[in-house]
Amino acid sequence: MKNGKAVVLIVEDSPLIRMSAVDLVLSAGYEALEAGDADEAIRILETRDDIDLVFTDVQMPGTMDGIKLSHYIRDRWPPVKLIVASGAAIVEESMLPVGSRFFPKPYDDLTITEAMARLLASDAPKARSL
Repeated sequence: MKNGKAVVLIVEDSPLIRMSAVDLVLSAGYEALEAGDADEAIRILETRDDIDLVFTDVQMPGTMDGIKLSHYIRDRWPPVKLIVASGAAIVEESMLPVGSRFFPKPYDDLTITEAMARLLASDAPKARSL
């Protein structure tokens, strides 16, 4: 957390969807950071130690998709909470790391902000669920 606000990193290759997600995060009272792909997200995570949650798309250009990114984050930064979203990919619960939440696109803003609040309020990763 930074200045008492949770910091959320949004990883989304579509600029319009990313802008909408940033607005959603800001309106929920969190600080928003942006990355256009997994490689950029990793660079940000390597330079900041205050990121509480990563909200990532599945299908993105670059060296890894959102599922691989979520596993990489869970392995390297275990305390970081994870929300994964996709409009095209079929994501099964077993594909995600423990503590992740998956939502199909288009997602409901209230559902996402409630999931963020629940994850950020927890101290330990929760069981996976759709």
